[in-house]
Amino acid sequence: MALSPTDYIRAAGGKRSVSPSRQQVEERRVYAYSVHDLANDAEDPVLGAFLRGGRESLTGIAVSDRMAMRNSIYYRGTSLIAGSMGMLPVSLLRRFPDGKTEKAIDHPLYSVLKTDPLGNGAMSPSEFKSFMQLAALFDGNAYARVVRLNGEIQALVPFDRKTVKKEWNGGKLRFRHQPKIGRPEILGPEDVFHFRGPVSLDGLNGLGLLDVAADTIGLAHIAEKAMGRLLTKGVMAGGALEISEELGDEAYARLKASLRDDYAGADASGDWMLLEGGMSAKPFSGSARDNQLVELRKFEAEQGSRFTGVPRPLLMFDETAWGSGIEQLGLYFVVYCLLPWFVIWEEAIWRLLSRKEKQARDGTILYAKFNERALLRGSMKNQSDFLASALGRGGGKPFMEANEAREALDMNPHPDGGGLSAVAPRPGTTAADIVEDQ
Repeated sequence: MALSPTDYIRAAGGKRSVSPSRQQVEERRVYAYSVHDLANDAEDPVLGAFLRGGRESLTGIAVSDRMAMRNSIYYRGTSLIAGSMGMLPVSLLRRFPDGKTEKAIDHPLYSVLKTDPLGNGAMSPSEFKSFMQLAALFDGNAYARVVRLNGEIQALVPFDRKTVKKEWNGGKLRFRHQPKIGRPEILGPEDVFHFRGPVSLDGLNGLGLLDVAADTIGLAHIAEKAMGRLLTKGVMAGGALEISEELGDEAYARLKASLRDDYAGADASGDWMLLEGGMSAKPFSGSARDNQLVELRKFEAEQGSRFTGVPRPLLMFDETAWGSGIEQLGLYFVVYCLLPWFVIWEEAIWRLLSRKEKQARDGTILYAKFNERALLRGSMKNQSDFLASALGRGGGKPFMEANEAREALDMNPHPDGGGLSAVAPRPGTTAADIVEDQ
């Protein structure tokens, strides 16, 4: 007689008949409803491998992307670099054999970089550049698919992070893309816009910040956790009042009222109490400073700032006055932090061009250029002095026309033209000089 499924399970003692290979697979499989020990993953390697999606640190903490961004110094440094790169305009320029340059507005790549990277309005140029820059900072590499139509670039679509790997195949570079859903694909250099961080251990892949800063971020996380535990579970009382005899209800109520009314609040800071009945005060010595948590947090903040290269005052934890040196800070930030990324981006864009576009037979070449002028502008007084000198004020030889000076200030061209006589003050100081020049 055939058994029902319920009778069969009851007869087998609740066990299922599976092959050894299937049994091994079941033991290694993690179900959403499985119960695991979150406190000790050493006894539960399945859960440990499942949860550890970040970099291992000396503290034993797996430092992930989101955990790293909870560190204020790391967040400020990476967001400042990514935001600055996204804010600055990048243009495709054309240089002619005579040295003159112009914006290559007729080239399809120009509009992709300046107006619509994805070709469908889903991502602005600043969003595209900041995302790619952040991927390069975190992972050491940034990748985007090149969409072409009849050989011309129409869009640059960023790949999901950590889904593309570079590899050499017979002396040629290729890219292996493993999407989150679907089969892997092999792409050539002409199909991928890519660039890596300035530091590489193999010459092929960049070294991401999380790979080198995991220990510092993990230790900073431990310090923050200890500080939080101290504030939530630590004893915050300043001391204890000790008396050899038991206080009566009246004396106890009078003492509590005195503590509340006479010695509470900021105005009573540092005051000494007047005690009675043989009472003695014993202050507690434990504090966050005594435990060196404050010093440890400052040290870890300074350590974290070194990984990004952002000047200390721009990370907003320097206690020194720097308002008068803001221009030098901006110059430092651009030259020592952003300039390497300018070159990396420009060379990556240049790789997208064909050999004919890189240098035509008549000597005309195409190239990309970041305009960092927005970060290097000084005060209005400094800009005025520079433009006055450029236009020839003070008797010097001018090297800029009036409309070029107006363009530097984002002003419309003057209708009289770009000559020095249109707007700029004349270098001559007497009427005779002016008449003779005319």
